[in-house]
Amino acid sequence: VQLQASGGGLVQAGGSLRLSCATSGGTSSTYIMGWFRQAPGKEREFVAAIDRDGGSTYYADSVKGRFAISKNNAKNTVYLQMNVLKPEDTAVYYCGASTFYSVTYYPSTYDYWGQGTLVTVSS
Repeated sequence: VQLQASGGGLVQAGGSLRLSCATSGGTSSTYIMGWFRQAPGKEREFVAAIDRDGGSTYYADSVKGRFAISKNNAKNTVYLQMNVLKPEDTAVYYCGASTFYSVTYYPSTYDYWGQGTLVTVSS
């Protein structure tokens, strides 16, 4: 399974971006899909996750109400809509796919990772 993340860029505080994660070699409906981020000098942290059929979503407290994860299983693509961006959202964002039995927040439980896309929020 290969994951290809895209959509990062430079945006001013208060702006929006939409990240995409395309799955190939497998179908996104098979996996729990998650977005994580890693800022320089910090560990990779959970941002959002969505279950296999897209019916349930989960968010880190730091992004709740500002970010929205969604998936289109027909297109094998997962999205992360990011609104009201803050400078502290600056990081490399990674999408992951997990075969775990339920939605999980831990990077170690994700089996496949995309290459990451950089999001920079200027103040």
